[in-house]
This record gives sequence, C-alpha cells and structure tokens, in this order.
Amino acid sequence: MRRRAFIALLSGAAAWPLAARAQQAAKLPTIGFLGGATPSLWSAWVSAFVQRLRELGWVEGRNVAIEYRWADGHVERYVEVVAEFVRLKVDVIVTGGSATPVAMRATSTIPIVFALAVDPIAMGLITNLARPGGNVTGLSALSPETASKRLEILREVVPSLGRVALLGNVGNAGTVDEIREVQAAAQTLGVEIDRLEIRRPADIAVAFERLTSGAQALYVCPDALINANRARIGILALGMRLPTMFGFREYIDPAGLMSYGPHIPDLFRRAGEFVDKILRGARAGDLPVEQPTKFELVVNLTVAKALGLKLSESFLVRADEVIE
Repeated sequence: MRRRAFIALLSGAAAWPLAARAQQAAKLPTIGFLGGATPSLWSAWVSAFVQRLRELGWVEGRNVAIEYRWADGHVERYVEVVAEFVRLKVDVIVTGGSATPVAMRATSTIPIVFALAVDPIAMGLITNLARPGGNVTGLSALSPETASKRLEILREVVPSLGRVALLGNVGNAGTVDEIREVQAAAQTLGVEIDRLEIRRPADIAVAFERLTSGAQALYVCPDALINANRARIGILALGMRLPTMFGFREYIDPAGLMSYGPHIPDLFRRAGEFVDKILRGARAGDLPVEQPTKFELVVNLTVAKALGLKLSESFLVRADEVIE
C-alpha cells in the first residue's frame, strides 16, 4: 500500500469515532423546556424535574438534551420560544400552564407536558382529565378547588376579615376561574371582594393604587406573571400592611405572609415521569392528567410580626413550614 493511501486510511479511521459521536449527539432526544419566569425563580422546580429524569435513566448531555428558554414573566415571549422549539424539532415541550395554549397553537404533533396548570379544563387545554386526547397532558394545580380553603385560612388569621383585595392576571383563563371560586367562597363567608385585575407587569402598581382603604388582606392568584413579580407584590402589600395569601410556597419570599397549595417541586418531579413515558413511545393524549397529592401551608413568621399579627400556637403547629 502506498504511503499516502495508508496515511489517508489512518486519518479516516481516526476521524470515524468523532463523526460517529457527533452523529449520535445530534440524535439525542431533545426536551424543550419553557420557563414562564426566570431561571432563579424556577431553580427548585427545574432541579426536581431533572433529578426525576436522572432517576428514570435520562442523563442530560448523555442520552437526552434539554433546551431551556425563559420568558421572564413576559407572556408575549411564549410565541417566539415555542416557534423556536418547533424549528428545532424537539421531541417534547415542557412548560407551565399559561404557555401551553401558545404551544398548542404552534404544533399539534410535538407532545406537550404542562407541569403546572392552574385549571387545565377551564384554560381549554383539555376537556377530560382521564382522556386528554390530542398532544397535551400534564398536572393540574387545583388552584380553583382550593380557593375557598385559602380564604378560610386567611379569615382564621384575620378574624375580623370583612373585605379582601383579590389580585389576578385576567389574561389567564385559569385565573379567571379561580377568581369566580374566590368570589363564591367569599359570599358564603360573608366577605366582600375588591377585584384587582392585571394583564402585564405595569398593571401591578396601578392595581395597588386603586386598592380601597377598606381591604384587610390580599389574596393573590398564582400564574407566571405573578410568579415573576411576586417579590414586588409582597413588598407593596407589606407596605400597605396587608396580610397576603398566595397559592404556592415559593411566592411568599421575601415579604408574603402565607401560602396554601400544592407542593410545586413534586409536580415538576412528576412531569419528568410524563416525559419519560413519552420519550419511550407513549402518546401524550393517552396519559391521564394527574392532580396534586401533596399540599402545604407555609407561614412567614417574620412578616406576621411586622404586621402585628399574633398567630396562635395551634395554627403554627398545623403549618407545614414556618419561616422565621
């Protein structure tokens, strides 16, 4: 064999493993992960999701790829991000509930898993929990169903409660449904409601300016817009000396008073199980939508003291977490 041909053969043999590895990497199943807020705000949720994938045999960078994109609380970014996922031909899209309708309009073929939907039926994501159909499935947060419980807890902490300000993003159909549930519960409890409707971050300050002096507490409906602005909302409420009730534990840092709702990291952990089944061949529409199994009451004792609230020992004992 001539020397030049021999060198060419060796070069080709050396290059083959590199080419094979590149080809293999290009074929990794890919998850498009759309976060409604920022990486720091969703860090615990993402960690729970990735950890569960790892337990199920999916190791990021080894046999699965994850493309992370963040909306930073700006819902108008959803369209751009989802369009990018479609161009990338990801194998599954994972997101929260508020971004799911955008993803559904962009694709009817790529499976979509919502890790956190306030009310998937009211939001029009599905029509049946047991048989979602189409290319969508995931986990419900049951926020409307637990609305009356939050209001009851709020009245327990503020026994003289007669008027509550209700803050929510009315651009989210799930929030609109929760607002109805809160108003129905308030009527039963003899509590009046002041609705503070928002659709974008700029509306938050305006909503607080409209707040009547008679409100004795603030009930905040959870969604991506609220999540991205939760610290600001808590600080504004604390400045007005309003006890706050949030739907998720993560929302009460640093100035919120209380939260009652599902354990969100657990929902994201279980979202990893949906993704595992889909990557192994299951159809999203055949996977029943699941509901929370873990709920938690969290109280920020530092904020309670700042508000001059005296919480009973029995109430604090009932709390799953007391922040001091």
